[in-house]
Amino acid sequence: MATRSETIQAIVEPVINALGCRLWGIEFLGQGRHTLLRIYLDKPGGVNIEDCAEVSRQISAILDVEEPISSEYTLEVSSPGMDRVLFTLEQFREYTGSTVKLRLSESFEGRRSFVGVLDSVLEDEVVVIAGEDRYVFPFELIEKANIVVQS
Repeated sequence: MATRSETIQAIVEPVINALGCRLWGIEFLGQGRHTLLRIYLDKPGGVNIEDCAEVSRQISAILDVEEPISSEYTLEVSSPGMDRVLFTLEQFREYTGSTVKLRLSESFEGRRSFVGVLDSVLEDEVVVIAGEDRYVFPFELIEKANIVVQS
């Protein structure tokens, strides 16, 4: 059975692609009446406010018809930004060499948060160098990952 994100992806991705963008990722925040459905877009040269507004109008209408979410929610369409969330192994590969902040779904060596340089991506693992330490995290343990913007 498809997850809620996979169901929504199947509905919105063709529309997003037809508008010249690509689906970067989907996030659900909150629950019940306070659910936020955040859709991230990307495209070569970056996404602008007009892209976000047009995609929002188009997919809002489709989501109203398809109703993949049974409760009330707020739709937000956004660019991933500089501190973008990484959702897929392909995205991790694309940002190899960047500094990342990881939050794990369970404790690893007594910690759930790690910041380090994204060294490599193996078949289903992400390798991060933090100081002198090398960590190999199974992808399924990564709850959230963001690029850390260097100042």
